[in-house]
Amino acid sequence: MARAAKAARVEHVCGRCGYRTARWLGRCPECGEWASIVEEVPGSACGVDAIGIDRVPLEAGARLRTGIGELDRALGGGLVAGAAVLLAGDPGIGKSTLLLSALDRLARAVPGRPVLYVSGEESLAQIRLRGERLAALSPGLLLRADTSVADTLQAADRLRPQVLAIDSVQTLHAPHLDAVPGSVSQVREVASRLVEWAKRSGTPTLLVGHVTKDGSIAGPRVLEHAVDTVLYFEGDRSHAYRVLRAHKNRFGSTNEIGVFEMKASGLAEVRNPSALFLAERPRDSSGSAVAALMTGSRPLLVEVQALVSTSACGGSPRRTAIGVDGGRVALLTAVLEKKEGVVLSDQDIYVNVAGGASLDEPAGDLAVVAAVLSSFRDVPLDARTLVLGEVGLAGEVRGVSQVEQRLAEAAQLGFRRCVLPESNARRLQEAPLELQPAATVAAAMEALMS
Repeated sequence: MARAAKAARVEHVCGRCGYRTARWLGRCPECGEWASIVEEVPGSACGVDAIGIDRVPLEAGARLRTGIGELDRALGGGLVAGAAVLLAGDPGIGKSTLLLSALDRLARAVPGRPVLYVSGEESLAQIRLRGERLAALSPGLLLRADTSVADTLQAADRLRPQVLAIDSVQTLHAPHLDAVPGSVSQVREVASRLVEWAKRSGTPTLLVGHVTKDGSIAGPRVLEHAVDTVLYFEGDRSHAYRVLRAHKNRFGSTNEIGVFEMKASGLAEVRNPSALFLAERPRDSSGSAVAALMTGSRPLLVEVQALVSTSACGGSPRRTAIGVDGGRVALLTAVLEKKEGVVLSDQDIYVNVAGGASLDEPAGDLAVVAAVLSSFRDVPLDARTLVLGEVGLAGEVRGVSQVEQRLAEAAQLGFRRCVLPESNARRLQEAPLELQPAATVAAAMEALMS
């Protein structure tokens, strides 16, 4: 009798449209999705009355620091209890290396509680070899090779780790689904069960996901909606530097980045990315200007390069932009032609942000204009001058935010002067650099080219 009553409580729900049925179906009759119906016990999350927002208890919000400053920065200060974090990136970019280093430091920080690392791609011996190379051999770092999400969660319930890491989520599968591991239905089901476990247990859970070249839907794009935080590990495997960028974060800013250098001993933190991006800047060369961007709370100095040459295509000059929006470059080129009388219609223009950085805020407009005009006139700009400002369609130079932080970062790297919007210069009480205010593009170019 008790068994029959328990069975009567079981329902099956479609994970896509919410359709409910008393028995399992291979295909949802409402939305037509295959393998989307899963078992659910109704009432498990109900029974709690609604309460006023002012009566909801606030958690302390303490974060668990990984011991890797650049990773903590991208996370918004560390791991939040019960948070599900997706670490995505191309195969071989360094996700597993970063994960193993972070887990080792977490295990050393809290000796009494283990950290569980579940791998569905590598054997335990392979992980041990990487641990030897990274000097990540903490006794509290527990390894498990498994591809079943049910067995993984049973082990996690038994061990009660302070952090659970899955490498990678595409290799795990739910046994009750007939689809192969890595398929859309399997990835969705595995992710939902891992996220539910993280919330129920209050354990931070790290999920590694691969990004395929064609952007397959079975990759992290399916997972982005399920997890709390999405970190993308970006970079070229032929270069030593990697950028960890937050694309989604329910507990912090999405503008923060972490910068790493890949070495033989693993990933090393780059604590001064501005110096890194400007390290190989050529001296006395035209077509180069330096802008200061804000990536969350961190100012970042980047070099904007431009190459302007007579087009060999006649009436169809080329416009190529790397690290900066191509439409923005076309707009700034049009401003130079219309408002400043610079004829660029017969010139090929190539703009690049050196070091793989991205110029994704209007504060870099004036630096792009300065680099293009410097290359066109073949006049080098002062190597110790910072260029800040948004450029409007009327040729005006508009103010930017957080100028004090940008100027302080430039002063630390030895810059002596800054060409900036006149509105910003009026509001500054003190400045660590010599300021050259400019209300228009013409005034800014005169200050830079003189």
